[in-house]
Amino acid sequence: MLRTTSSTMAKFARRGANMPIIPSLQNTIDTFISAATPSSSSSSPRDSTPLRQMTVLSKESASEFKKSNYTTRMAATRRPVSPHVTIYSFPICAMSSITTRVTGMCLSIGALGLGFVEIVGGNGAALDLMSAIGSSGGVVAAGAKFSVAFPFLYHYLGGMRHLVWDNSPEMLTNVDVEKASYVLIGTSVLLSGVAVIV
Repeated sequence: MLRTTSSTMAKFARRGANMPIIPSLQNTIDTFISAATPSSSSSSPRDSTPLRQMTVLSKESASEFKKSNYTTRMAATRRPVSPHVTIYSFPICAMSSITTRVTGMCLSIGALGLGFVEIVGGNGAALDLMSAIGSSGGVVAAGAKFSVAFPFLYHYLGGMRHLVWDNSPEMLTNVDVEKASYVLIGTSVLLSGVAVIV
């Protein structure tokens, strides 16, 4: 680009040779052209500095590079590595969003498990399993009830929250989303506790 600019400036200077030009502008143009034009007599320190060659990986070295451990390669650079997400404090709205997804997965796994029991055990096997767990009483029955009630209620109420947000986008402020997250968690735990007692 520098050579293109200097040649353009030289053309401009040649074309405007018969036109009057401001002396300071003419001096600036002459200085720029002489600085941009390479001279064989003068050599700057920049000219004597060897250029770094581009690194080209062969197929063998590229496969070796891929095989090497990422942690080992990063340790060899002796540069700090970006911290992992585990050091950050998640806001409550992020935690409630993650919990909505996790409870949906738990419900899917539970439904698949009951379907598998019904297929393997025959007609009524899933009902017999749930009746046996419910009649065992104590901590086992309470834990089983809570492990079914909480994911169901949390995921359902989380879906209702999103339905409200879809129809009322003005409620999507940072403060309102944080409040809604606390309400969602509290309501789900409270109603799941009621389901355990009943």
